Amino acid sequence: MNIAVVGTGYVGLVSGTCFAESGNEVVCVDIDRARIDALNAGIIPIYEPGLEELVRRNIKERRLSFTCDLRAAVEQSMVSFVSVGTPMSPNGAADLTGVFSVSEEIARAAKGYHIIAIKSTVPVGTNDRIRERIKPIANSRIDVCSVPEFLKEGSAVEDFMRPDRVVIGSSSEQATAILREIHAPFVRTDNPILVMHPRSAELTKYASNAMLALRISFINQMANLCEAVGAEINDVRRGMGADRRIGSQFLFPGVGYGGSCFPKDVQALIHSAAEHHLEFTMLKATDEVNARQKRLLFERVQQHFGPDLTGRCFAIWGLAFKPRTDDMREAPSLVMIEELLKAHARVQVHDPEALENARKIFGDRVSYHRTNYEALSQADALIILTEWNEFRHPNFQRIRAELKQPVIFDGRNLYDPALMKALEFRYYSIGRRPI
Repeated sequence: MNIAVVGTGYVGLVSGTCFAESGNEVVCVDIDRARIDALNAGIIPIYEPGLEELVRRNIKERRLSFTCDLRAAVEQSMVSFVSVGTPMSPNGAADLTGVFSVSEEIARAAKGYHIIAIKSTVPVGTNDRIRERIKPIANSRIDVCSVPEFLKEGSAVEDFMRPDRVVIGSSSEQATAILREIHAPFVRTDNPILVMHPRSAELTKYASNAMLALRISFINQMANLCEAVGAEINDVRRGMGADRRIGSQFLFPGVGYGGSCFPKDVQALIHSAAEHHLEFTMLKATDEVNARQKRLLFERVQQHFGPDLTGRCFAIWGLAFKPRTDDMREAPSLVMIEELLKAHARVQVHDPEALENARKIFGDRVSYHRTNYEALSQADALIILTEWNEFRHPNFQRIRAELKQPVIFDGRNLYDPALMKALEFRYYSIGRRPI
């Protein structure tokens, strides 16, 4: 089938590439000419394991192409997936400017029956609003559907090719049948395609992300309580996770969640509830807990070294909000680095993939290091903020030799406190009993 995907950000690029990999002819559209030229050359603007290989293969097989010409892409397609950003407005609401603009352009360009499938994360009722906006300008019959994405950065290709479920929000039998056919290759192991009203589909996306964010904030508060009462969070987490009603996923304590989805979607859901005169108290607490958690490790740095960090130097391992991505949006590292700089400390950073993004944010205010050990040189302490695999079993003798003093602040609980004590490190982690 001929498919257009509008927006070549994270969701659009992964979606378009995976649709092409299953045999469709896909044209991805973006207004950024430099990005389109790079993509047509097989150069991708994000780090996502396995994606670059798929992009290059499908370009070579002529199933995947990239253009700035939205009209041409829509004219040759039956389905257009809208994957443009919905950034958070100052009041917490999702900014739908891009979604509305693109949908109207698609409606003007479509020739014959066409489906506008919204992959962007949008508030409940957006499909209805799009239908009303395109009604006076459409030249043919157009169905508007919601097909939310549930991709995890770092495993997005795998998530798309083998999804837990596909959600289709549709009130049209014709659109439902076509969207089912497009997604059928990805659910051969009998994972469900769930068809529901568009409003339910829109809310399912927000509800899923909000629940995951809530679990993270809950386990972080439990970790803080463990420290206060002398309990061990890993034991508590395992005890909880063994209950099949609860499970163990997203119950790992740390320095808070970040990324492009959870912070924005929690705020958007709070705003949507307020528009209907409902106060989402639980999600407000989730957001507040997360904001406090991002400062927790910095406060421990000050407790150890004192409030004035002038002349101190800190090595940071991990800048991306999670491993296997270069995404620093809302990352805990942003809070930590800004607080260290405000306290007049020097900062030396390393991340396997996010250094270039960090340069765009911090410029020359921090120093950037190609390897994790280079970042340690003459630092007063090591601070770990992202759980990259290469940080899990480092050379502790080398760490000790490079640091001025053997102090580690571990925001991801990578190491065994007993081992740290045996190696004579001063070791701070999250929710664990001091040894």
